[in-house]
Amino acid sequence: MAAPVSDLAAILADIAAGARERDLLRRPPAEEIARLRAAGVGALRVPASEGGGGISVRELFAFAMDLSHADSNVGQILRAHFGTVEDILRWPDGDLRRTWIERITGGALIGVGNNELVALQAGDLRKTTTLTPDGDDWVLQGTKFYSTGTLYCDWSFVTGVTPDGAPAFALVPTDREGVTLEDDWDGFGQRLSASGTTRFEGVRVAAEEVFLPPPGGGPRWHLGPFYQHWLNAVIAGNLRSVRDDAVALIRGRVRSFTHGSAALPREDPVLLEVVGEISANAAAAESIVLETADVIARIGDAPDDDDVIHEAALRASEAQVAIDALGLASADLLFEVGGASATREGPNLDRHWRNIRTLASHNPARFKTRAIGDLLANGTTLPDNTYF
Repeated sequence: MAAPVSDLAAILADIAAGARERDLLRRPPAEEIARLRAAGVGALRVPASEGGGGISVRELFAFAMDLSHADSNVGQILRAHFGTVEDILRWPDGDLRRTWIERITGGALIGVGNNELVALQAGDLRKTTTLTPDGDDWVLQGTKFYSTGTLYCDWSFVTGVTPDGAPAFALVPTDREGVTLEDDWDGFGQRLSASGTTRFEGVRVAAEEVFLPPPGGGPRWHLGPFYQHWLNAVIAGNLRSVRDDAVALIRGRVRSFTHGSAALPREDPVLLEVVGEISANAAAAESIVLETADVIARIGDAPDDDDVIHEAALRASEAQVAIDALGLASADLLFEVGGASATREGPNLDRHWRNIRTLASHNPARFKTRAIGDLLANGTTLPDNTYF
């Protein structure tokens, strides 16, 4: 790694210091990602014996919260990278795994090309993106959206289908001829996560860059709980920022209402109660993230055990329902602390609600609560797709 991981505290502090202005001006966090790359963040989960940080799953999710506390955009940007690394770590020892470990410890970051804006169900493995054999290689053709973070990454993990409709996956360099990255994400939240379009137009893909699942499928997808819980950690980290801004607001205000409960806002028991509620919500969300991370970590010892993966999917789903509610409620409560002046554009406090609302919309909690209720009442297994 290019820099010791101990440098992270200073890097995160700098990222946090510029988060409000970056969102206000829509300035992409390219420099911030470059600093994290140079610090070896991408290799945090790689064993120390292989040149990485050697941290646990629990420690990784704690870092995800720290990173998202600094800037939730940056936390989301690295989601696909860490999910793909988690998969690579489970590959059997061999030249391919060693090659990828060397790339990761060398600073390579991995983005994603999964979802498509076509008339298919979200999470469906059927794709319009194709991987077609051509001699010893393959040709990749298709368009992806919600390519979160790929604009800042060196590789993209792309999903598609073969000519006969079988699922296929590829790891493709983002600078290869025929790959176009478009920064066209126009959501009102997570504005800087680069969750826009990636185009693959006649891209040549080497055989060793293509992965074909075994015919007939296998056990439940072991990365589903990881990917979904990463979003929980991003919201929990953002919730800490809501708490920090609530404290700064109440300390900085000198005007109150004539009908308030004290002359100064920081002495007003009504406002103090709101700040205390926000803080309790942040603490609860953090605890939920870490406890659920321990359940997800068990998959590492049983990557082919459906029961273990299903339990992790359940816990990540239950965590999402709770954390979405805590995050959205707290982001709204922030304005009760600040009053009308908190709605001004300069402080940009609305970005917390916008960001949390956008993240929570990835996988609506209502569908999760229905699936959880169906499991408990009827024994119906949770869906086996990218959202569980």
